[in-house]
Amino acid sequence: MALEIERKFLIEAIPTWLSEHPSEEIEQGYVTESGDSVQVRLRRRGGESILGVKRGTGLSRGETEVGLDPATAGKLWELTTGRRVQKTRHRVQAGPVTIEVDVYADELDGLVVAEVEFDSEAAASAFDPPGWLGRELTGERRFDNDLLAERGMPEELG
Repeated sequence: MALEIERKFLIEAIPTWLSEHPSEEIEQGYVTESGDSVQVRLRRRGGESILGVKRGTGLSRGETEVGLDPATAGKLWELTTGRRVQKTRHRVQAGPVTIEVDVYADELDGLVVAEVEFDSEAAASAFDPPGWLGRELTGERRFDNDLLAERGMPEELG
């Protein structure tokens, strides 16, 4: 299992320039429930399906991803009913890092979150976020995608 080191931020308003950056539509469904110690996710994007398994919370987590054939993905997708999110992911290059900006749709319309992945915890600590990223959400469990899929918009934003 690889180590994922990531910081997350809440964006108050969609930047006017965001549409100038590459983007893709993503559907995510969760096989496991939010209280489980391991998160099992099915992600569909660009005609491919990926099964992801994550362990842990906060800045550093274990993560493994495996591509799925369409038949297997279809069977697993059925298991995610009631635990799904839909979003558009924009990739913004900011110096040495790529900031992934997720603009959510449907029940989560209005939520915009950015994630930045790093090679080390030292690099994550050294990162000076641009002001447009807003409040840091790293470690705030209620903004994790599995909880958003299961419970919807966090109360303070709804």
